[in-house]
Amino acid sequence: MQFNLADMFEVVADTVPEREALVCGSHRTTFGDLEKRANRMAHYLATQGVKAGDHVGLYMYNCNEYLEAMMACFKIRAVPINVNYRYVKDELLYIFDNADMVACVHHREFAPHIAEIRSAAPDLKTFVAVDDDSGADLTVIASVEYEAAMDGQSDARDFGDRSADDYFILYTGGTTGMPKGVMWPHQNVFFAAMGGGGHFSPNGPCQKPEDIATRVSENPLCGIALAPLMHGASWWYACIQLLAGNKLVLNDKKSLDGEHVWAICEREKVNAVQIVGDAMAIPLLDSLEANPGRWDLGAIFNVGSGGAVFSEAKQNGFRKHFPNVFITNSFGSSESGQMGMDNGEKKSEAGLGNVTRSEFMDVIVEEETPQRHAKLGEKGIFARSGFIPSGYYNDPEKTAKTFITVEGKTWLLTGDEAKLEEDGSITVYGRGSNCINSGGEKIFPEEVENALKAHEGIFDALVVATPDDRWGSKVTAVVQLRDDVSLTLAQVQDHCRNHIAGYKVPRALHIIDSVPRAPSGKPDYKTAKAFALDGKGEVA
Repeated sequence: MQFNLADMFEVVADTVPEREALVCGSHRTTFGDLEKRANRMAHYLATQGVKAGDHVGLYMYNCNEYLEAMMACFKIRAVPINVNYRYVKDELLYIFDNADMVACVHHREFAPHIAEIRSAAPDLKTFVAVDDDSGADLTVIASVEYEAAMDGQSDARDFGDRSADDYFILYTGGTTGMPKGVMWPHQNVFFAAMGGGGHFSPNGPCQKPEDIATRVSENPLCGIALAPLMHGASWWYACIQLLAGNKLVLNDKKSLDGEHVWAICEREKVNAVQIVGDAMAIPLLDSLEANPGRWDLGAIFNVGSGGAVFSEAKQNGFRKHFPNVFITNSFGSSESGQMGMDNGEKKSEAGLGNVTRSEFMDVIVEEETPQRHAKLGEKGIFARSGFIPSGYYNDPEKTAKTFITVEGKTWLLTGDEAKLEEDGSITVYGRGSNCINSGGEKIFPEEVENALKAHEGIFDALVVATPDDRWGSKVTAVVQLRDDVSLTLAQVQDHCRNHIAGYKVPRALHIIDSVPRAPSGKPDYKTAKAFALDGKGEVA
């Protein structure tokens, strides 16, 4: 047995086969049934020629089939690839080409989108469709219905040995704006992002793979993951719950509806609610304020956030409704896993929070040669060593910039600016680059700028982050128009939606006489942001 996610899940399934594992809408399944269905899908994929190391796209909304298909990939040592269902044609073209997929499990409604770009992935030959009410034509890609594919397949666990170094690849935003595939070996992601199985056990992280059986909770908790499974934070949370023998509840709606979520929490007697920052906190709190006493939510004792800013005001909002709630505010990224948790005890004049320094967590001064560890009181980049990814798939240049060697040890640079405090703790300030974090989504200015400049009436453009009460930050365009051209915000948004996903589309538009740039031509984001914050040139 290895520190392999399939190996360990099988142990959990054997330990508590009759215990409820997963709830999504009207679908409910036990650990034993989840294991059998994953085996059947694994056998089907194998019959289609999917083998160890092959990449399988998962292009779905939240559903039980998402986790079944992911576990099926792990069982045959294939590599699941998360596909953001918000992507439009250009983005899908990139990821299907970059990821080298040979198979794709998708919701039925996405069949026509795949048909548009399948030529970008010549090795992609197997398609499995999870049914929905879209009525989309599956013949355009010769996709087989999910249940039909499962029909007649064995649910036996007769697979070969696996490795702790088998990969899970998580696609996330890159500096060019296009997604980058973070290559996580199973063992590394288990310890870096899932606490090594020790979150719910007094025994702490597993020392050997077999220990996972003793980390199964005797009194299982119920936790709800509100973000889509296509995001790393939600998938990791799902695995933490399942590997502990806990019940996992998924948000079965395509968007966040506060009243729907609280109704689920009441029905399932949810103990822990996992969100992504203020973007999710606001509608949840609004629903509670608008419906006092409507739901019995007495089972909730934890509200946890990761992946975006979870403001103190919103944390206090949850404490108001749940006086005994335990708030957790985690730091981390797709590349780093969990990098500490701010408990709120140390208040800083600035920054997103404060975490503990360790031999695996530090601040690196990257501007100097050679790069070095920060001294007390110095600022640098938040970094991690130990259990880290192997790099970015098909991107050696980005890998070399992000994974560096300092004093003989490999460190991952997260891109978040941080300060090593005099007491040895680390204050995290957030993304040091121009990356925009809007409600947990990473949006890179260059990509939005390219979409803007594809408009024949736009001469030049820069994109900056400006404050937003709900999303933390919003995408704001500072645009220089061509002569005799006028544009409204709605017109610019309609244009951009043809090139980028909806969540990346500018939410504010400011017209400027000349886009600020240095003599070298490099963008002057500081001046552009000041222009936007002053409200100059804003167009409705």
